[in-house]
Amino acid sequence: MKFLFDLFPVILFFAAFKAFDIYVATGVAIAATFAQIGWLMARGRKVDTMLWVSLAIIVLFGGATLLLRDETFIKWKPTVLYWLFGAVLAGATLIFRRNLIRKLMEEQISLPERVWGQLNASWIGFFAFMGVANLFVAYSFSTDAWVNFKLFGGMGLMLAFVVAQSLMLAKYVEEKK
Repeated sequence: MKFLFDLFPVILFFAAFKAFDIYVATGVAIAATFAQIGWLMARGRKVDTMLWVSLAIIVLFGGATLLLRDETFIKWKPTVLYWLFGAVLAGATLIFRRNLIRKLMEEQISLPERVWGQLNASWIGFFAFMGVANLFVAYSFSTDAWVNFKLFGGMGLMLAFVVAQSLMLAKYVEEKK
C-alpha cells in the first residue's frame, strides 16, 4: 500500500497527461502531492522528510513549468530528486561518516560493514544513473514517451534494482529456528 501511496502523484500525472496535456498533468501532480501530505496529517501520521522534499521540488519545478509554460522544468524534476537523494547518501558518507542506507535497514538485516558500504554505493550509483536516464529520455524522445518512461520505465528500473539488491542480500538473511 505504501508503494501505491508513494506512486499516487505519478499515476495521476500520467492519467492527466493522457487525458489533457503536460500543464494540466503538472497541476494535478502538485495538487496530488499536497493531498498526500494533507491525508497523512489529517490522520495524525508523520510526514516523511522525503515527501516534504518531493513537495518542495514539485512546487518549484512544476510551478516554473506552469508559470513559464515550459515543460523543460517538469522534465528536470525527477533528475533533481534522484540526484538529491544520491548526493544526500554520498554526503552523509563522505562528510559525516554515516551510512544512511544502513540506518534505514539495520533493524531488518544484519550485514558485514563492507556490504553496508557496497549497498550504500550501489544506491548512490543507481540514483545517479536514474537522473541521467531521465534526462536522456526527456531530451531524446517526445514528451509522451518521457511521461511513459516516468511511470513505467522508472518504476520498472527501480523494481529491477530492488530485486537485484534483494538477491544480493539474501545470503545474509538468517532463518529463524
